[in-house]
Amino acid sequence: MIPQPADQAANRKRRGSDGGRPPAFNGNAYKQRNTVECCINRLKQWRGLATRYDKTAFIYLAALHLAGIFIWSAR
Repeated sequence: MIPQPADQAANRKRRGSDGGRPPAFNGNAYKQRNTVECCINRLKQWRGLATRYDKTAFIYLAALHLAGIFIWSAR
């Protein structure tokens, strides 16, 4: 992560919710987001899931569960 200048962080705090990026770094939230992104990237390797090849939601959910089981068991 690139450190931010103190004046930019102060301006964001002053502007409140209109300030854009939050002034503080939450390591736990970042770790959880990274875990979810890695999981989604692994699921995208399954072509049927990535292209939404299955027609019905029920079959798509079954394929999603199967992919999850295979990914979890490969660890």
